[in-house]
Amino acid sequence: MFRSLLVVAALAGSHGVCGAGEQVELAVAESPGRVALTAGGEPVITYVYQDEQISRPYFCDLFGPGGVRVSRNHPPIAGQDKADHPEYHPGLWLAFGELSGADNWRLKAPVQHARMLQPPTVDGGVASLAVENRYANPAGGEPLCSERCRYELHATPWGYLLTWDSTFYGDRPFSFGDQEEMGLGIRMATPLRVESGGGLPDGTGRILDAKGRVNAAEVWGQTADWVDYSGVQDGQPAGVTLFCPPSNFRPTYFHARDYGYICANAFSTAAFKLGPASRTEVKPGESLRLRYGVLLYAGAELTSDKINDAYQHYLELLAATTTQ
Repeated sequence: MFRSLLVVAALAGSHGVCGAGEQVELAVAESPGRVALTAGGEPVITYVYQDEQISRPYFCDLFGPGGVRVSRNHPPIAGQDKADHPEYHPGLWLAFGELSGADNWRLKAPVQHARMLQPPTVDGGVASLAVENRYANPAGGEPLCSERCRYELHATPWGYLLTWDSTFYGDRPFSFGDQEEMGLGIRMATPLRVESGGGLPDGTGRILDAKGRVNAAEVWGQTADWVDYSGVQDGQPAGVTLFCPPSNFRPTYFHARDYGYICANAFSTAAFKLGPASRTEVKPGESLRLRYGVLLYAGAELTSDKINDAYQHYLELLAATTTQ
């Protein structure tokens, strides 16, 4: 069964992404196990919730305005992309290397799509969907916990903004452990990698955080409101910025690698050599909420000032969002 919806949204203002007042058509198309989001007939991002090889939901095929790819090809193309972790790093994902002893990051414990809480919808210039996931117990029996997750795609003056809002809860206690591989990860398109020069003529591909630190040597293990990974793709400046709001339960540390990978990790301390191992417990009747923003952009370089503007816009969107 295939289903599609369409909405027209304005990209107000001009930041090198789109002209002032220009219109873009956001559309959502469903196919078995997948939801594709497009803008102006060009791909933006695809949500996959049923995959025989990858046992957890994920996003793949991320594009900035103009159809410029910003995530690694999925699956990696032989001879073009690094082939490491083809299933673990599909594009954009939320996973945990240690959740009550289970490892869904490395696909040793499945995360099961339980149901659509809200079918893919376009309304008021926003494309959205909401799902319920169940984190399976590899030992059998009841799931370790459940997750309600809402995704929204916004067309902004800086690029396409995906907002991610997950709430974890359960009938029994569960806990998040301490590893580098915990949280929201993204695998960048091959030409954007720092170690390949990021596609820039002067070989200055870059990871940059909100405090001005640069590349993995400075960004890894640090906290920041945002981290940006950028370079040149198809002859255009392009990149992805991960936003981490202060409303999350603790500051977010970043696992950043020059080979084209960043992960927003709010759970770990020992993994980043910051102290004893952390364990985040959630009891019955409690919940843990994680919210992030993912900005996909292309067509013009985003300076720190422009990224800060985009981050403030993201915080304003969160302030206007009702509790799940």
